[in-house]
Amino acid sequence: MSTSTFRPADTTCPENHATAWTAALRYPSLTTTVPKEFVHRASVAEVMLTDWKRTGDDRFVVSAQWPRGHSFFTAVDGHHDPLISAETIRQAGCLLAHAEYGVPLGHSFLMWSLDFAVRPDGLLVDDAPASLDIEITCSDVKRRGRSVAGFRYDAVVRRNGRIAATGSADFTCVPSKVYTRMRAERLAPGRPRIPLTAPTAPQTVGRISPTDVVLSPTGEQNSWQLRVDTRHPILFDHPVDHVPGMMLLEAARQATVATLGRPALALGLTSTFTRYAELDAPCLITARRLPGTSAGESVLVTGHQEGEPVFSTTVTAAAPRPE
Repeated sequence: MSTSTFRPADTTCPENHATAWTAALRYPSLTTTVPKEFVHRASVAEVMLTDWKRTGDDRFVVSAQWPRGHSFFTAVDGHHDPLISAETIRQAGCLLAHAEYGVPLGHSFLMWSLDFAVRPDGLLVDDAPASLDIEITCSDVKRRGRSVAGFRYDAVVRRNGRIAATGSADFTCVPSKVYTRMRAERLAPGRPRIPLTAPTAPQTVGRISPTDVVLSPTGEQNSWQLRVDTRHPILFDHPVDHVPGMMLLEAARQATVATLGRPALALGLTSTFTRYAELDAPCLITARRLPGTSAGESVLVTGHQEGEPVFSTTVTAAAPRPE
């Protein structure tokens, strides 16, 4: 969620306007990222999207790029990290909400669901960054008076014309004043945060650095405390008053690896979010294996805080390779 304010470049100055227009004519193939404020990121380096256009009523194509290497979304067995597709789909919804549906940049977003499924061949790391075209279809557009208050969207991610991933998400957005009223208790000055807990062994959750581990051991099998390090430069790209949804998805992925007892490429996940994960109370993460299929193995991961459910994610991981 973002409460940042974006000020567009001054296009009222004829000199500035002419310079920009001349550059566009001379270099029509130049690529830049979309404004970071549109995707609720503080770091330009974390913006995956490069352009967008409307193709019909509530239909759009968004361009994106995945780097060959990333400090957090690290390659998995020669594949781009599947969770980078979830982050890309998340960013696409924010972009269209602001740029096409007129949602003010000061509004806060409440994500209710986020799903994705990947095709491993489409995620192979190549000798150049992956250029993507994402077909977005928006539906169930909610309105509050004249303002858009949220919508659902479905995404098809294509790489070189072939489907690399699909996904969907559903969110609502509220004005800053409403959000402040909703969150008054948690936003109170001086409210303490829980101490940073020790990470579980990185190799057991598919990580190399303890810094990227988001689970702490509890002494119980398939049970962990969410490890919330608000200094993490990717998961906490900017200050927020709750645990970001992408961190919960990473917790689900790490819990899946630990439960399966092996490294695993996530083929997809389905997630629902029922309430905010707060920064001032422990969040218990539990995992349970589900019946497997020929396509892979599935694990149900849930999060509870103060006795209430926070999120539920089913992760499907690629089946182990035959020995």
